[in-house]
Order: sequence, then structure tokens, then C-alpha cells
Amino acid sequence: MIQAGRIAAILTLLEEHRSCSIADLAERFAVSEETIRRDVRQLEEAGRAYKVHGGVRLPDNQLETPYRLRVNEQAEAKRAIGRRCAAMVEEGMTILIDSGTTSLWLARALSHHRGLTIVTNSLEVAQEVLGRNNNRLLFAGGAVNVDYRAAFGPEAIAFSRGFAPDLAILSIGAIEARRGFLDFEPDEAAYKRALMDRARRVVMLADAAKFEREGSVHVAGFTDVHDLVADVPPPAGIAAALAAAGTRLHLA
Repeated sequence: MIQAGRIAAILTLLEEHRSCSIADLAERFAVSEETIRRDVRQLEEAGRAYKVHGGVRLPDNQLETPYRLRVNEQAEAKRAIGRRCAAMVEEGMTILIDSGTTSLWLARALSHHRGLTIVTNSLEVAQEVLGRNNNRLLFAGGAVNVDYRAAFGPEAIAFSRGFAPDLAILSIGAIEARRGFLDFEPDEAAYKRALMDRARRVVMLADAAKFEREGSVHVAGFTDVHDLVADVPPPAGIAAALAAAGTRLHLA
């Protein structure tokens, strides 16, 4: 594994476990402890982690935030979904990635992709892909929602609508057989709705916990979405709605 990929993997482990020992990381990645210490120094310089005796941990201001808690819910399923979606991304594509927590796992899974133009409203996604493999990053700014660590307002929408991405990749909070794709934060849902007509393909990401969950804000109908990436097959009602709309199901 090259250093950039290893550092990204170390950061993922830290976000899951809060701290790791140098010895365990060296064994996990089959490298020397000195190599891990060099990786940790890079994380320290970027403000992403800091050394403790015999190990490394996240800064206190990165622990237990609402966003971080959501990122680590259903972490294994989200990681698998991210990897499956990353396989749909081809070199040279322009992709829009939203601020959902599964979208962050996708961003991590793009560690070996090159030649991408990545548009995002998410501080976390932007930080994950910034400077990686000479991919081009464009950030939709404006007022930032602290809990979601993202910009949803008119500035972010106007900026993002200036692009015609090959893929608009959106995390979704709920899927109902009758009402389609839903979310819970009105501003987040409005941002997603505003971008869907610009993309060549709209890809939704959802783990099993989202199936038949009752959302409060409508985002899209099944016919508005080209692809759904999930970790397990959906219930019969949702599966029938996907099939009727021609929405492709990709299982991680």
C-alpha cells in the first residue's frame, strides 16, 4: 500500500476507534513502526491526529460531534457501499458528492482514482480528497451548517448548478416504497433536489437502516434516480418500486 492510501486507512481506523497503537498499526499494514510514525507526523502536521505515548489519537475537537457519530453508525455497511459506488466512477469523470455520511465513505474509497473533477458542499469530503492524485476539487461555499459540516444555502446551490456532473452521488436518509427518497433536514434536502436535473446520472447511497424509514422531507421519486447502491437487497415494496422506475440496484 502506498503512503497516501495507508494514511487514509489510518485516519479511518482512528475515526472508528478514536485511538490506535503504533505497534498494532505497523502489524496491520505490514510495515515498520518507524514508517507508521512518519505517517502519524503527516497527520499531525495536517491537524488530523496527534501522538500519544505508544500510539496516535484524534484531536478532542473531532470526537463525538453529531456528524462523527453519524459517520460511524453502520460503518461497515457504509464502507462497503462507498467501495461499490467507487467502482462506478471512471477516470476523467466530473462527480458531485454531497455531505451525507455515506458520501464520506465514498470519498475515502476514491483514494486511487485519478483525473477526477470533484464538486462538493461538504467540508469533510473536501478535506478527504484535497490534494489527492492531482484530482481537481471545487467547493460549494456559503453559510456552513455546523452539525452537517456542509453548505446548503443559495450560494452552494448556485455554484453546484453550474456543473453538469457525470454522476451526482447523494446519501439519503430514508426510502419509502410509497413516497420514494426522503431526508430530515430541509436545507439538505433542498440542496439535493436542486442538483438532480443537472447530472447525467443520479446515484443514491443507502444502508439497510434507511429502508422503510419514515422521512420528513421529500427529495426525489424513484423515477428521478438512476442508481441505488445498498448493502443488502431492499424489502419487496421498495424493490418493486425500483424495478418499475427502471432504477438500477447495485449491492455492495
